[in-house]
Amino acid sequence: MIRSTGAIFGTVTGDDVTRMRDALFFDGDSATRKFSKFWGLLILAAIIASAGIVSDSTATVIGAMIVAPLMTPILGSALAVVLADRHNLVRSVVLVVTGALAVVALGYVLGLLIPTPVTAATNAQVAGRVDPHLIDLLAALATGAVGAFALVRSDISDTLPGVAIAISLVPPLAVVGLTLESGAPAQAAGALLLFGTNVASIIGVGTVVLLAYRVRGVAQTAGQSVGRLSRATLVTVAGLVLLVTVPLTVSAIRVINEAQMTAAATPIAQRWALANGWQVTSVEFRQGQLWVTAAGKAPAIDARPLRRDLTAAGLASITLDVQFLDGGIERLPGPGK
Repeated sequence: MIRSTGAIFGTVTGDDVTRMRDALFFDGDSATRKFSKFWGLLILAAIIASAGIVSDSTATVIGAMIVAPLMTPILGSALAVVLADRHNLVRSVVLVVTGALAVVALGYVLGLLIPTPVTAATNAQVAGRVDPHLIDLLAALATGAVGAFALVRSDISDTLPGVAIAISLVPPLAVVGLTLESGAPAQAAGALLLFGTNVASIIGVGTVVLLAYRVRGVAQTAGQSVGRLSRATLVTVAGLVLLVTVPLTVSAIRVINEAQMTAAATPIAQRWALANGWQVTSVEFRQGQLWVTAAGKAPAIDARPLRRDLTAAGLASITLDVQFLDGGIERLPGPGK
């Protein structure tokens, strides 16, 4: 039994590498059985996730996360990178891509059966997955590290169900299909970005953890096939993480700007409502527009003074939507919009 002699977090044996290969790679005598298991579970997870999103059921969506098998080829991609196993890397990446397309397609088909649009405006499950931020990248990196750690350490493999729940893979893809069918491509792009963030994070941090455990050296010492790991490969993996960081950073900046504008608009809206005997119940941004919700006695008050006050306060660039709790909505774009 061969052991690594300088791993940062512990030791790995040749048997451990064999176990990881058997768990993650779709090859060998059991390849057919692994493929049938993967596609069977993925289709069921896609149906469960789509149904849970449509019904706005968190418990159902969590069930889909546990069933979903996408983590296997994603972690398999990381292991294939570390072992420089081109054949299994290509196979794992193809499984991730085709599996993702299958889930999106199933979500789209289910959306055809739903009479009403499934979008962020009406569904909390969708709203929580179409606008990822940098904090989602941080969570994905940490969760990917736990997943890789649990893979290497068989004694803590019981944490994998928690990893499956923490890292969102199938639900965002189901949201992509549902929102595309509902005519909301921008929301679909946001959900796809969340999925891409999670995949890039798992592969990136998984590669780092496996290298830290010196899996390559252990495999070589144990006489297993290990290819040449080039610097370009590692740069590509790092580039995947950086690639998703850019739009997430832009999104984070937008959120900060919206928070600042909300803070500036709230007292203005409150003064406008109080002057007319009404009360502002909420001030928030929705899809890039400022929504002010007001309650009071009929008739509804004139929203044009609020638009003028916001413009005078330097908020001319935002579109204002005033929602009255009697059911009316008045939209007032800024000057020149």
